[in-house]
Amino acid sequence: MKLVIRLALVAIVLAALAGVVSGIVAPETFAPLTPAWVARTVYPLEHENTIRAAAAKNHVDPALVAAMIFVESGFDEDARSSQGAVGLMQVLPDTAKQIAHETGGSDFEVADLQDPNVNVRYGTYYLRRTLDQFDGDTVSAVAAYNAGEGVVQTWAAAAAAQGRSLRTTDIAYPETRAYVDDVLQARKIYRETYARELLGAD
Repeated sequence: MKLVIRLALVAIVLAALAGVVSGIVAPETFAPLTPAWVARTVYPLEHENTIRAAAAKNHVDPALVAAMIFVESGFDEDARSSQGAVGLMQVLPDTAKQIAHETGGSDFEVADLQDPNVNVRYGTYYLRRTLDQFDGDTVSAVAAYNAGEGVVQTWAAAAAAQGRSLRTTDIAYPETRAYVDDVLQARKIYRETYARELLGAD
């Protein structure tokens, strides 16, 4: 439902801007539609305290976490994928069970993934693990979050053989390539638009 409402708002914004460009609507009519307002409408932010806490604990850029939540679920806490991934960061139950074992979450149940605090904490933990596996390379880590670590190791090794890190153009899966591009674009927007909420910047 949240996603439907946001799409409707985006449609209204785009229609308004189209009207201004075509001269049908006077620009001053939509003066409140500043770039920041549009960015916040298209790229919403929720659970910022949870994101900041999980990012700090795992030494991850909070804007990257927010971007991944946006791309993974659109901040829909009830999101579920056809593969069984759950919640804001679309964490797979088997992955969550492994994380619970590694972090001492002995009371963890799969239903807990519907709790935003648990979901973001586990998703960010897994993101940290992929970052560590690929020596902090964001492109590889984000690709691994989507496609799995094994296949990304193959792509990263081929790039390393050419003396460079993995580029999005090296990613063989179109879906994963688009996913990484979307996350990186969203990270830039979240850094700029929500600097105060995510980074504590003035």
